[in-house]
Amino acid sequence: MKSRAEKIVMVTAYDYPTACLVDEAGVDVVLVGDSLGMVVLGYDTTLPVTLGDMIHHAKAVVRGVKRALVAVDMPFLTYQTGTSDALRNAGRILQETGAAAVKLEGGVDVCPQVRALVSAGIPVIGHLGLTPQSVHVFGGYKPQGRDEEAAQRILSDAQALEHSGAFSIVLECIPEDLAEKITATVSIPTVGIGAGVHCDGQVLVLHDLLGIAGNVQPRFVKQYARVGKVIREAVEEYSREVREAKFPGPEHSFVSEERGSEERAVPYSTASNKT
Repeated sequence: MKSRAEKIVMVTAYDYPTACLVDEAGVDVVLVGDSLGMVVLGYDTTLPVTLGDMIHHAKAVVRGVKRALVAVDMPFLTYQTGTSDALRNAGRILQETGAAAVKLEGGVDVCPQVRALVSAGIPVIGHLGLTPQSVHVFGGYKPQGRDEEAAQRILSDAQALEHSGAFSIVLECIPEDLAEKITATVSIPTVGIGAGVHCDGQVLVLHDLLGIAGNVQPRFVKQYARVGKVIREAVEEYSREVREAKFPGPEHSFVSEERGSEERAVPYSTASNKT
């Protein structure tokens, strides 16, 4: 796609129904991000997310995706501790979930792990710039690479990841001109989030673009819907009808054999039926 100048569309998903929907919408890559810690599990950062959490959610996503590539974030301390841990944990992710690739954060410092994973047949996406697992090192969620020294370091990290075998790199919260330079320098695709329009593709957290997340909205997010508002209003209406005894109505209730024809109960959930 990069060689054809076709933009790559990546989005996160964390469960079966949303995985079905984003896949049907035609995205190219579905990322099971460790951002699930914040938008699904309610943590303040991604750091508490475990390997078990990622595998659990990735299994559900893979079951819902039929055409897109599924990649899974390797959570904190599942690869930073060395190549053996990285191989073992990435192997578990692919073997137990059926995903196609893993993503990990860092540059030159994680290149030994990247080389080991690729040598073992595990495709790797890199992640540079604002790497959330290092949020405390950065002193918070701040744009990276804004001075010349930091920009050169990120560019060198991108080149090192490419040479180590990564097949793509996510660039998060870096200046647009730096992202453009990296994209032109490396032969592998770059996927931006808060990195401008010149990357080879873009990624957003699904809850951000749908307006499901909280009130804090990063500058780089465009809200394409206000699903959170729709959900809240629907539940408010349901609550009101229950309290006023308007739900369930006759059309939602069953009757005895003496009063009506035979009826069949159906499962409460329709999640197994594609939209």
